[in-house]
Amino acid sequence: MGSHPPIPTRVVLLCGPSGSGKSLLSARSGLPVLRLDDFYKEGTDPTLPQVAGSSDIDWDHPASWDADAAVAAIEDLCRTGRTDIPVYDISLSARTGAETLDIGRTPLFIAEGVFAAEVVTRCRELGLLADALCLSRGPVRTFRRRFVRDLREGRKSVPFLLRRGWRLMRAERSIVARQTALGAYACDRDEAMGRLAAAAAGRCTTARTAA
Repeated sequence: MGSHPPIPTRVVLLCGPSGSGKSLLSARSGLPVLRLDDFYKEGTDPTLPQVAGSSDIDWDHPASWDADAAVAAIEDLCRTGRTDIPVYDISLSARTGAETLDIGRTPLFIAEGVFAAEVVTRCRELGLLADALCLSRGPVRTFRRRFVRDLREGRKSVPFLLRRGWRLMRAERSIVARQTALGAYACDRDEAMGRLAAAAAGRCTTARTAA
């Protein structure tokens, strides 16, 4: 029987509602980071979902995101240490270029984004998963942080940001429930840092912890 070469690198998938602090935690971890939001579909894609009863595109629906391309990039990084990724401009809802992400021989990296939980099962089946975490800060705190960030970065128009923010604040508990059902472990920033340290030390926690 033939044997497959060992996978030198594993991924920690980091999800959570928009504005929950995923990017900040990733930066503070010191680990290489793959931005999964760069795999959003472009605004002209006819398969983009809409918010029910509205003409707004539902950018918080998994169908607005290219899961297949994201998994392919994660697998490339785990097996070879490098991959080509799109550069996405959220304010334009468009890809503006491409770049190569090279993480070298690091044993662990983070793939963070609102849809990271959507690929937990696939990454586990491929033998790539070290852990899957869902950050949760509480609906009101998340709303404030998300709105200030999105306004500062000019991501969308103010009316759109307010409509989206109110909708997400009301839906935050169900968002976290969905992500944990998909296999992510809900935790705050401090616990997430502890689990990242454990994964970096080779003490991987791939099984979902019961509530």
